[in-house]
Formats: sequence, C-alpha cells, structure tokens
Amino acid sequence: MDFFQVSFSVSGVETCVFVPPLVAFVVSFFTSMGGVSGAFLLLPFQMSFLGYTNPSVSATNQLFNIVAIPSGVYRYYREGRMVWPLTWAVIIGTLPGVFIGAIVRVAYLPDPRSFKLFAALLLLYVGGRMLLDLLRKPLSGANKTSAEDRFRELARRYRKEAEKTDQVEAESLPGIKVTRFDSKKIGYHFYGEHCEAPTWGILALSFVVGIVGGIYGIGGGAIIAPFFVSFFKLPVYTVAGAALMGTFVTSVAGVIFYQAIAPYYPHMSVAPDWLLGFLFGIGGMGGMYLGARLQKFVPAKTIKWMLAGIIVFTATKYMADFFGR
Repeated sequence: MDFFQVSFSVSGVETCVFVPPLVAFVVSFFTSMGGVSGAFLLLPFQMSFLGYTNPSVSATNQLFNIVAIPSGVYRYYREGRMVWPLTWAVIIGTLPGVFIGAIVRVAYLPDPRSFKLFAALLLLYVGGRMLLDLLRKPLSGANKTSAEDRFRELARRYRKEAEKTDQVEAESLPGIKVTRFDSKKIGYHFYGEHCEAPTWGILALSFVVGIVGGIYGIGGGAIIAPFFVSFFKLPVYTVAGAALMGTFVTSVAGVIFYQAIAPYYPHMSVAPDWLLGFLFGIGGMGGMYLGARLQKFVPAKTIKWMLAGIIVFTATKYMADFFGR
C-alpha cells in the first residue's frame, strides 16, 4: 500500500494516489447535473481530510476545474443545450471579479478558520434560498417545470427508440433556440416555454460571483447555478452548460493569476499544487461527462434537492469547524 502513497511537495499532503481521482469522480458525477463542477465540495475535503489549508488550495481547486470541466461542456454542446448568450454574459461578468477575489483570499483571508466562516455564510445563504424555493407551494395553475418535464419525457422516449433499433444514442434531440440577446434581455425557447433574464442582472450577479469564486477557488458555478434557478427561474437543464463554461474560463484566469502573484507572497503557499490538482481533475473529467450525459434522465426537482442538500451540508460542516475550535 505504501507503494501507492504520494507526497505532494507544494501542499504538503500525503495520500494514496487513487484517492484524489476517485473522490473527484464521485463528487463531479452528481454535481455536474446541476451545472456545478464539484470544486466547492472538494475544497472542504482537501482542508478537512487531507489537511491542505494553505491559500494555494483555492488555486489547486481551480486547476481541478480546468482539467475536469471540458468533458461536461462538450456533452452539453453536443446535445444542443448550451445557451451561448448566457455563457458569454457569465464569462464577461465573472472575469474581473475573480482577480479581485484572488487578492482578497491571499491578503485578507489566509487564515483557514476565517476562510471557513466566510464560506459557510455564503453557502448557507445560497442553499437556504434553494430550500425555500423547493418547499414553497406552487401557485394555483402554475406549471413552472413544464418545459423541464417535457424535455425529460422526450429524452426518455428517444432513448427507448434508440435501444429498440440498436442505435447508439445520437445528439438529435431538439436544442435550445436563442430568441434575444442584447443589453436588456437574454431570451430563448426551451421545449415550448420561453425563458428570459435581464442581461445586466446576469452581469452584476456574475461579477459578485466572480469575486466569491476567486476567494473560494470554485470558479463560481456552485453559486451561480442555484441563483439562475432560484432567482431568474431558468430551467435547470438549460443553465448547467453555461455555468460550467463560465466556471472553466474563470478558473483558467484564477490559476494564472495565483501563479503570477505567488512570488510576491514568499512567506505562504499561493501557487497551485499542479500534481494534486491534475489528479483531482482526471477523476472529475470522467464523473462530469457521465453526469452531463445522464442529467436529462433525472427529474429536475431531484437535481435541485441534491444541489441544495449538498450546499447546506457543506455550509454546516464549515460552521461546525469554525465554532468547534
């Protein structure tokens, strides 16, 4: 067993070489269905179980995103479920914020205890908001998930037909049709339902999420996907690709920035642990592809409950760690 033990010089972590990819695979499989890379769960795993508490854990987490996310985005792209105007708005909004977040993390939140409190309050708010929306009774006659239900039913029928004819599942399910993209609105059709969100609202949210994602090292997908679903009422099946793509781009910027500022903070570990991040990313790549592939067969409400539960659990764990010391 010692043969498989690896010591990572940057992070100081010592663990079995199979642990990072295995954990990342399991986490990413479930979270990618909701447009979340899983980085927000890998960070507490690294801090609590591997003992990796240096500021560089944020950059290592973003490195995981860079390696893992393309497989999930590719899958959503092939299925015609990438809302590109939404994706570009997320990228434009989050990029400036991620640089600010990286500076805040290194300069003001290097202490892991303070960082856990910040993360706990943030995630508790997002998760609490999702739970309230899920528990709220629908208005009389409302049918908010009709498009999501139609999409899942069509996907199920399509899969059965493909199995009957012994055909490999193709990518010919009807895709999203963009109807508007300007400074005021982003609009698109999704299975007979018109979805719309304010462009400046998306940009403002993305900017704030970029700051938080830069601090936390998650790229922002764990925050922005629930907001899209809860605040802007966008179908969960349509936001996943945009949230993941936005997370990927901001993670690239974050890793480059953390690496660039590392020489200015010689007294602490700031640059990512490249080997550890790559191992996490390899596992996440497989989990994210399978999660994106199977998402359309999972009820939208189940995905929302899963996201909310994971977020609240993580927030509670951070809060317990903060007050337990």
